[in-house]
Formats: sequence, structure tokens, C-alpha cells
Amino acid sequence: MKVTEHLANATEPLVSFEIIPPKRGGDLTSLLSLIEDLAEHRPPFIDITSHAAEIVYVDTPAGPRRRVMRKRPGTLGICALIQNKLNIDAVPHVLCEGFTREETENFLIELNYLGIDNVLAIRGDSAEHRTSLDGGRTRNEYASDLIGQITAMNEGRFLDGLADASPTEFCVGAAGYPEKHVEAPTLGADVERVKQKVEAGAEYIVTQMFFDNRHYFAFVKECRDQGIDVPIIPGLRILTSPRQLTSIPRAFYCEIPAELVHEIESSPNHAGDIGVAWAVEQAQELLESGAPSAHFFVMTSSRAVNAVLAKLDV
Repeated sequence: MKVTEHLANATEPLVSFEIIPPKRGGDLTSLLSLIEDLAEHRPPFIDITSHAAEIVYVDTPAGPRRRVMRKRPGTLGICALIQNKLNIDAVPHVLCEGFTREETENFLIELNYLGIDNVLAIRGDSAEHRTSLDGGRTRNEYASDLIGQITAMNEGRFLDGLADASPTEFCVGAAGYPEKHVEAPTLGADVERVKQKVEAGAEYIVTQMFFDNRHYFAFVKECRDQGIDVPIIPGLRILTSPRQLTSIPRAFYCEIPAELVHEIESSPNHAGDIGVAWAVEQAQELLESGAPSAHFFVMTSSRAVNAVLAKLDV
């Protein structure tokens, strides 16, 4: 089922999750345990992140050697497991950065074979390695370009003119930034980018993490004022350690409220409990104020989100 159908058909608040594949060569056992744990909450869908290639240097007898490899290559397989074993809709992330449009089309065709109905189309972080465009290959520069490519496939238009190819039916999600994207001069200018994504075919928005609900409410209002009427799903992260007070703002360009910072710095040994309590209040207010669902960035452990959901009145 499509994400938009889940949202439209919901009779109670929805909670969904986002996870990351294990690192290249890692063990899948812990991820399987995480997915099965999250499945107990009956999420309508689970997002699986995707990652571009990175450059690594490996010691060899001849000296350091430069290699290009995928850091977390398991998105497709994890989607198949979630979708076909657990009967939960999988939402793989599809990136501009690090992939050609031809590679993207092949990936989407594989997803279509698996019966996956949903994708989240994002530009992605700047990749250390950019794939070669030799041989006439092309690249999507922006998320709106990528969404346009997926929309074309939904209309039966493929890059290499596949004969008798059936149109795909992907429901396309896009990213939004309640505190504006770091490259945008203003929130209004950033929302104009969101509007371009919707006009290109995005059917819902998932926001970057935020810790002050006022940012979400202001973002939604700005979107509505600019004529964007698709569902806007709030993305939430649960703080679990004092070091995240600096690492999260640095990595995701989001503000952590002074009140939350003070609480954790005053009781660092209870950071996890404080983070859970904050997330419970935050999610409860969002859902009671009409947010279509709550989307938790779980990453690799379900401990914190389990604690939140045990206390959340949904």
C-alpha cells in the first residue's frame, strides 16, 4: 500500500520508523532483530536509508591504494525482507548524489519487481565520489530532478526507451527542512524548493529531525501559504547521550532547545530518560495538533523508541 493511502485510511495516529543498513561486511543479525522488534508496533511503513559510494584507502604491498565502495550496500535486500516477510511497506531512499540516472532507473526497476510501492527521493549528502558520466550517462542534480525521473517512469517513459515497458506506480516522498536547508537563504526560499518537488510529483513530505515543535508548525504554515497541500510528516530523533548535544546540530544543522540542553547537561547520567521524556511530549503535541503521523529516526537501536511508545498515548 502507498504511504499516502496509509495516511488517508488511518483511524488512529500512525507511527513509522527509519533504519540504516549495516556497514559493508557487517552482520545482518542485529538489524533483523531490530526490524522484528519494530514490527511489534505495527508500523504502516519503514524507511531504509541508502548511501552513495565513498573513497577509502587500503594498505597494499605497493603502498596505499584508492578504492571506491558502497559503505552500506544492503538497502534493496532489506526492503525485500521487510516487504515480503513482515508485510510492512518498505520505503527505500533514492539518491541523486553518487548515482547516475541510469543506475537510478535500474534500482527503481528492481524495486518495482519486488512489488515496492514507495520511495523517498532525496538529493543526499555531497558524495566524495561522483560516478563517471562517460558514455552519455546523466545525473540528477536536485531532488526535484530525481522526482521528475520517477514520475516519468510512472508514466511509462524510461531513459533507454524500453519497448513494451509497463509504467511503474511509485508513491514518491520528499524531504522538508523545518529549520530550512543549510544552503537556503530563508525558510520561504526553502519552501519554494519543496513546492518544486511537489510540482514534480512528490505526494508527501517527511521532515528533517527537529526538537522544537514551533519549527514544524511554522514550516507547515509556510508550506500551506505557498499552496503545498500534501501531507507533511514530522521526523523525530530521541536524544540518548550528552555528546549528541553537539554531534546532532553539527551533522544535521538543527537546533536543540536550551531547556533540553540544560536538563541533559545537569544530569548527564540520565540523558536517555530525559531524551525519552522530551520525545514523548513532542510527539504527543504533534499528533494532537493534527500531524498525519510521527516518524522516528531509529538508526540501529529500538530501546529509546520502545520507551517512547510505551508512554505515548496513541
